[in-house]
Amino acid sequence: MEILGIGWQEVIFVLIIALIVLGPKDMQKAGRTVGRWLNQLVKSDGWKVFQRTSSELRNLPRNLMREANLEMMKAENEIRSAIDPRPGPPAASRGPAVEPGSKPVEAAAPGESNQGDEAGNASNQND
Repeated sequence: MEILGIGWQEVIFVLIIALIVLGPKDMQKAGRTVGRWLNQLVKSDGWKVFQRTSSELRNLPRNLMREANLEMMKAENEIRSAIDPRPGPPAASRGPAVEPGSKPVEAAAPGESNQGDEAGNASNQND
């Protein structure tokens, strides 16, 4: 895991150098000071703006692709409507397809069954 491009080996190296230079007592004071400074930094409004901007930049390619896809879909629909300007009902609302020469089957009322009719139709077709 790296933080700001610094791995754990570098952090340990910096801590050892700080311990040698500052000594054990001054190291505690320096640690508290750095901790307070980082706490204030993370709670500041500037840090929140930085995080929000960073998030927007990370999501920018995805958002651009989504917008481009929507534009392509709009252009495709415009082209399709220019090619075939006839307004037609959607395919789902057209109903079942009926073969030429056959009569359409009516839907049964709730509680009724078409099974007897279907059996009768099957026997008529065999004649």
